[in-house]
Amino acid sequence: MIKQKLQEADWQNITETMHTNGYAILPNLLSDQQCDALKAEYNNPNTYRKTVVMERYRFGLGEYKYFNYPLPEIIQQIRTNIYPQLAPIANTWFRALNIDKQFPLEHAELLQQCHQNEQQKATVLILKYGKGGFNTLHQDLYGDIYFPIQTVLFLNEPDQDFTGGEFVLTQQIPRAQSKAIVLKPRKGDMLIFTTNFKPEKGTKGYYRVNMKHGVSEVKSGERFTLGIIFHDALS
Repeated sequence: MIKQKLQEADWQNITETMHTNGYAILPNLLSDQQCDALKAEYNNPNTYRKTVVMERYRFGLGEYKYFNYPLPEIIQQIRTNIYPQLAPIANTWFRALNIDKQFPLEHAELLQQCHQNEQQKATVLILKYGKGGFNTLHQDLYGDIYFPIQTVLFLNEPDQDFTGGEFVLTQQIPRAQSKAIVLKPRKGDMLIFTTNFKPEKGTKGYYRVNMKHGVSEVKSGERFTLGIIFHDALS
């Protein structure tokens, strides 16, 4: 079902939106039941390798947990099947910016590169925010081998399960003020976005626009999201 939904998505439109904005939304990827099943596993200690209390590191207020390998089947399916659609976007970006790197078109090959560099820990994570929770603006890079696009799945309904807690992206344009983008995806939606930068066309060719992401303060309720990062980590 997930594989079919990913195959049937309008990848031409998503690709164009990624090139223009650095992010795109794929609506209704997960059903309510699939979202609820992922949330229900939050307190199962066997599923995760590490818990991070964000306040301790001044990352924000809330906590997140890194999954252990093997990943739950639904996450494995998404990660494996969406990567081949994203790799050509990443390769186009790197060519535009004259960065001497091209990504393999199969996810298993990217993981092989990570493992050869001692990056062997799963980076998929589930995040939980309560009232007052937030996430400071940041980029997710876990080692020398990294993939420049990541995804977030939204597991709650905004304005129903929680208020506030918008997803925030900032674009840092050279020699200009930063631009803020505020998004409110629905439960089951997937947001695809750049991990750290995108190319922008200028009068003299392409230049690099750095981007960060975070979460605004949750005013009430609980907010769960699932982050899928495609490279593995050292720790």
